[in-house]
Amino acid sequence: MPSPLTPSSGDTSDIRVGLAGFGPAGSFFHAPLIAATPGLRLSAVVTRDPGRAGQVRADHPGAEVVAAAEDLWDACDLVVIATPNRTHVPLAAEALKAGLPVVVDKPLAGAADEARDLVRLARDRGLMLTVFQNRRWDGDFLTLRRLLPELGEVHRFESRFERWRPVPKGGWREAGGPEDVGGTLFDLGSHLVDQALTLFGPVTHVYAETDVRRAGIRNDDDAFVALTHRSGTRSHLWMSAVAGLPGPRLRVLGSRAAYVKWGLDPQEERLRAGERPGPADFGRGGDPRDGWGTEPPERWGTLGVEGDVRPFRTEPGAYQRFYEGVVACLRDGAPPPVPAEEAVAAIAVLEAARLSASLGQVVPVPAHRE
Repeated sequence: MPSPLTPSSGDTSDIRVGLAGFGPAGSFFHAPLIAATPGLRLSAVVTRDPGRAGQVRADHPGAEVVAAAEDLWDACDLVVIATPNRTHVPLAAEALKAGLPVVVDKPLAGAADEARDLVRLARDRGLMLTVFQNRRWDGDFLTLRRLLPELGEVHRFESRFERWRPVPKGGWREAGGPEDVGGTLFDLGSHLVDQALTLFGPVTHVYAETDVRRAGIRNDDDAFVALTHRSGTRSHLWMSAVAGLPGPRLRVLGSRAAYVKWGLDPQEERLRAGERPGPADFGRGGDPRDGWGTEPPERWGTLGVEGDVRPFRTEPGAYQRFYEGVVACLRDGAPPPVPAEEAVAAIAVLEAARLSASLGQVVPVPAHRE
């Protein structure tokens, strides 16, 4: 368990956060959520891009803009890494060696062995290492977790993150090589696999298909992954940038009932529009129906069986809980909001999926090891 944090600044009210990276992940997700979370203060942001630097100064006037990650080590109490995927491991290792707890955007690493090395380093130093698996706080996922007892024994879990982006945007996610850890399998698949493992436990075998459907890119933009869980549940996961008409976000088939949900959680859309959770959304015991992350009734999923189906209210999404959990971990010694060991297990599944797609056959997932 990480040791509770005593800020080096002597400021006992706020934990100073250094954010490495101000691309979409840093600017739309991490910076707004950090700024909104009681107990955190965004103190410095790493970016060399003049336009992004100007955006930092406009949106977060109290944060200093610095040119390199190493400039954060003496300027913060917590490091958040939202840089390109290939840099996650080396930057996280540097921060841990500098004695700082770390949040890493998903995926933690491109290989399970690299991720295990980071987990060992954090454990040896007594520091928090956690991964921003924000989709654990999607409203549909929270709803499904609450519904599981009503569904009975779940024999098939279908989950999709599908988009319609026929024209590539360019950049390392699409045009980079294997060393960039791009492509939809490690991007959207990181969320889908994490959710499946969280719900239904370890995986014994994987079958996957990956394709490059658009001209001018090198990384997969369309993928399917089938997981066989040790529990007996089978998960079928789709991720795509070329889905003209996306399928249901969730279709979960159980021995007593099924749950079907269409449409993506609204929190990403709201964050991209410049909104953020308000004070009333933090630290509450209940979830008001008109707060952050709520969905209107017309977007709720349905629960039941053929001939007997009813709408089922979607739980409010709650990305703010991730950074609330970070504060609780650093201040009070609570468990991290996403244990890094769980991210290692997800990466092992993604590695097996990549191998399966290259071989065109089912492959086993190695048992978890330290």
